[in-house]
Amino acid sequence: MKKFMAIALFVAVSFGGVSGARAGESGTPPAREKGLSVAGGFNKLWHETGIYRFMHPKTEQERAREYRAACVKTIEAEISAGHFESARETLERATLHEVDPALIAELEIKVSAAEKKGHVSGGLLPEGIGQFVMILVGLGLIYLAIAKGFEPLLLLPIGFGAILTNIPVAGIAEGPIPGQPGGFLYYFYTIGVQSGVFPLLIFMGVGAMTDFGPLLANPKTALLGAAAQFGIFIALLGALALAKTGWVDFSIKDAASIGIIGGADGPTAIFLSSRLSPNLLGAIAVAAYSYMALVPIIQPPIMRLFTTEADRKIVMKQLRHVSKTEKIVFPLMVLLICILLLPTATPLIGMLMLGNLMKESMVVDRLSDTAQNSLINIVTIMLGLAVGSKLAAEKFLNANTLGILALGLMAFCIGTASGVLLAKLMNKFSKDKINPLIGSAGVSAVPMAARVSNKVGLESDPQNFLLMHAMGPNVAGVIGSAVAAGVLLALVSGA
Repeated sequence: MKKFMAIALFVAVSFGGVSGARAGESGTPPAREKGLSVAGGFNKLWHETGIYRFMHPKTEQERAREYRAACVKTIEAEISAGHFESARETLERATLHEVDPALIAELEIKVSAAEKKGHVSGGLLPEGIGQFVMILVGLGLIYLAIAKGFEPLLLLPIGFGAILTNIPVAGIAEGPIPGQPGGFLYYFYTIGVQSGVFPLLIFMGVGAMTDFGPLLANPKTALLGAAAQFGIFIALLGALALAKTGWVDFSIKDAASIGIIGGADGPTAIFLSSRLSPNLLGAIAVAAYSYMALVPIIQPPIMRLFTTEADRKIVMKQLRHVSKTEKIVFPLMVLLICILLLPTATPLIGMLMLGNLMKESMVVDRLSDTAQNSLINIVTIMLGLAVGSKLAAEKFLNANTLGILALGLMAFCIGTASGVLLAKLMNKFSKDKINPLIGSAGVSAVPMAARVSNKVGLESDPQNFLLMHAMGPNVAGVIGSAVAAGVLLALVSGA
């Protein structure tokens, strides 16, 4: 496990440093340029570790600076979402905390202009036609959920939320105005998604449903979960390169949020984008969940392309028995490592491990049952509707969305290929062979990616069952995507 965390952090920090350099080219303030390198990325991440912060707690000046930066980010997000009253409230708080007067004046002008216009950025189509098109998009998502069975638990409420938010005059997703409350989807989004609560509750439920036994029985498969996150950082660089062309407008934060789509983990994508790029949340969430749903279509051709018939017929040895003690110690160990090395990932990792500990301890069955059934189902409904509320026509029908969909697909494909290729490389040095097909399960679409690995393997050998072997990299991918999100959050949140 330590080996996996070290490799994941090394890859993430390396790319983080490079991406920081690209951010410097894109207009990052000069005061931050001293950290815009690979070495600077390591240095910045070290200052965000629990080890460092235990010895050097944040000063009052650092806390004040972070608060002012958070105020500015919130104002920009509220302006972008059309929540002007909330933007003005945050603007007042920012003024009290001595934010640069010139910046306050600039934000004031933006808020006033946005209020006068009604929204900040228009889409590719006139408003009425755009709303009608997005209603059709919502119906399309519902069709995929019902007729094709593609992630129905999420695509159905997301599609329905898209329909509700694009109904003219109804204001179901609009923010409050003086004398009138906001629409109910506004509160679903603000309370559950913008705060990060819904993704975290879902992670707890996922943890309560997850068995880390296959990973503990064959720890080296954790490397496959780490390799599958490679697409995240390639897509990040791709987003920055695309922004250089002028076709789209992506900042370093936007690029990080887009890259996380490659982890094929919807809650992680929502958690990170809600903090870094709330304006892109709708497109990123739909892309993440759509590619998760399309795993059975996207992955098999890539798996076959990078493997031979002999590779696909490799039979892996039976997994050893994992004791109850190991299963109880594992979530506590992972949490401890995360606290010491990457505290920014502890919201996701912590809730995942809490759910798993409740399951494996077998002393809180009622809590475990609630987390993996009724609670996660309720949260899923509200999360889906809240994500759908961000599919407003003026926010979704634009060039940025097309770029997000393309980059997300690229990240997902690269992640799949990376896992397969690393498995083949590991076979060059390992006595116990690994079927490369399980490398594709390193993307954290649990358990669908593992099932696809098993299905493709059975096509070559009907007696070769890979499901339990594939669950190792699959659950490692869940941890890996959360670690990658934590690294990106630590590196670019202040950019």
